[in-house]
Amino acid sequence: MTVAAVVPAAGRGERLGPGEPKALRLLGGTTLLAQAVARLQSAAQVDLVVVAVPDGEQDRTAAELGVRTVVGGADRRASVAAALAALPDHVDVVLVHDAARPLAPSSLADAVVGAVHAGYLGVVPGLPLTDTIKQVDADGIVVATHERGALRAIQTPQGFRRDVLERAHAQVPLDSPVTDDAGLLELLGIPVLVIDGAEDAFKVTRPADLGRAEARLAVLAGEASR
Repeated sequence: MTVAAVVPAAGRGERLGPGEPKALRLLGGTTLLAQAVARLQSAAQVDLVVVAVPDGEQDRTAAELGVRTVVGGADRRASVAAALAALPDHVDVVLVHDAARPLAPSSLADAVVGAVHAGYLGVVPGLPLTDTIKQVDADGIVVATHERGALRAIQTPQGFRRDVLERAHAQVPLDSPVTDDAGLLELLGIPVLVIDGAEDAFKVTRPADLGRAEARLAVLAGEASR
């Protein structure tokens, strides 16, 4: 099977504060996007990477990162759909990965692909929750406390059989309240497997997350030099 990794990187990332789009923020002397792409390219199971970028960034991104590029859409889902449409016909498995998770290890991508190869139509990595999770109403009053043992914090890369992901994008209405591609499969009643995630696959959303990523990158660099 041929595996393509799709990276939607056309958004602004407003919660990270003013400046460059989130994917182009610097981390370790390069960008979040470059860090994420490098780890995907190092994965044994990934054959090519396609990045959805803002209009006008296609050629520069392709030259700098050695990837295929497409113009992204108005939101994450539209960017993923644009990248899907640009994939070669022989691609069988698709990973969808957020540039905002720049340190997700290559081994995580390989593990997700391995589960798809084993026969699962959709696979996502996730970590057990350690905090107590409470559901509140519009006024902030607690209405339920959820059993955290059955809950997972979901990460990327998420893996899918290509035909299934394309069908989900085509059939689920655009106004459906989903925040990841696995949610599209769930709305169609397609089972999604959760495998063990990775601590390093955390998401950079706010300035403090960027500081955490810088610190962790320094640790990884030190371990690699030993």
